[in-house]
Amino acid sequence: MPIQGGLTHLDANGHAVMVDVADKAVTVRQAVARGLVTMRRETLDLILSGGMKKGDVLAVARIAGIMAAKKTSDLIPLCHPLALSSVRVELTPTEDGRGIEIEANVGTAAQTGVEMEALTAVSVCALTLYDMCKAVDRDLTIEHIRLITKSGGRSGLYQRAEVERPGQAPAAG
Repeated sequence: MPIQGGLTHLDANGHAVMVDVADKAVTVRQAVARGLVTMRRETLDLILSGGMKKGDVLAVARIAGIMAAKKTSDLIPLCHPLALSSVRVELTPTEDGRGIEIEANVGTAAQTGVEMEALTAVSVCALTLYDMCKAVDRDLTIEHIRLITKSGGRSGLYQRAEVERPGQAPAAG
């Protein structure tokens, strides 16, 4: 069944295909995604003090997120390969000292959006944090990966209404 606007990943025979975006206009597109990795306070203290045996956890996770955004079409079936104009990944300790909030901001000028690139950046960044910290904290949890905003293209602006979570300050708005 075609989705809104007539775009679908199915051909007339019901087979999966990459959506043809050739007739779509090239526009500036931006997407922001966020996620959270929760952990013990002691684990966050080790990360922030540079005491993890695997090195600078935040730097490695940030680079992993950026690299993942650039390789999204290799990871997600039917996702268009895009030349990205910008990728920023920020990692911020939560106010309650129990985790790290990840935010990826991805931009391009293209015929299709960068939501998947932003979500992939957050996901791989979170997995990298887990991998680098699992030896000291097996209870790490990856959660709340979600699209926050996206702009550009025919569908225009999307803005998620953020809900405050325990341990977090209210979202700036």
